[in-house]
Amino acid sequence: MGHSWRAVGGAALLAIAITLQAQVQTTTSTAQSGAPTTEVKIDRGEIVYVSGNSVVIKTDDGALHHFNNVPDSVTVTVDGKQLNIHQVQPGMKVERQTITTSTPRMITTVKTVSGTVWQVMPPSSVILTMEDGKNQQFKIPEGQKFTIDGQVVDAFGLKKGMKVSAQKVIEQPEVLVEHEIKRSGTMPPPPPAPKADVPILIVFVPAAPAPVEKAAAELPKTGSSLPLLGFVGTLLVGLGLALKGVRVLSR
Repeated sequence: MGHSWRAVGGAALLAIAITLQAQVQTTTSTAQSGAPTTEVKIDRGEIVYVSGNSVVIKTDDGALHHFNNVPDSVTVTVDGKQLNIHQVQPGMKVERQTITTSTPRMITTVKTVSGTVWQVMPPSSVILTMEDGKNQQFKIPEGQKFTIDGQVVDAFGLKKGMKVSAQKVIEQPEVLVEHEIKRSGTMPPPPPAPKADVPILIVFVPAAPAPVEKAAAELPKTGSSLPLLGFVGTLLVGLGLALKGVRVLSR
């Protein structure tokens, strides 16, 4: 932090301390004091679970990170489209880029006091008559010098009736830090299609065979035994003739 006083209208008070309720005009300005620096951090992972506004992401190092109450306004860019928490799905690869920009700058505050010397108590203080006619007392820092009409004097050189306008300059350095987050992702790949040269097995189940009816063990009631009796009679007649022939030959 820097403090300085500079002359305006022929007089200067460096690092003056104002007491009572002096009329002070204050202006503040901000200027960049150096080149900004940028840092990019990239985190990658895969969505393993999502429900409502909660999501679990597994990062590349194998750690699981659970994010609750993710706002609907948080989106991920996928194929040029902005997807919110209700449109993402497990298996998606996600990436988050955190871009941090740090810009050094200087904030300058200028406090201006104008008045006429009414009384001086060198070397410690001076009383000025302000523009509203009221007197205000100011402390003078040790070793303070004043420039009046081109001449440098100390507190002992101030005289009643001299017009004094003093500015107190305060320079406060700071670093403006800005964060920008970019989220992107890719949808999970579709399941692989079966290869063309892999046969597809189709199983056919044959129908059960129709029951076979058993053949009738007995002749139909309408069948007749006469043909069978005729066949037996013919066989007996033939057998008798054969025996008769054998007897004739044997005589």
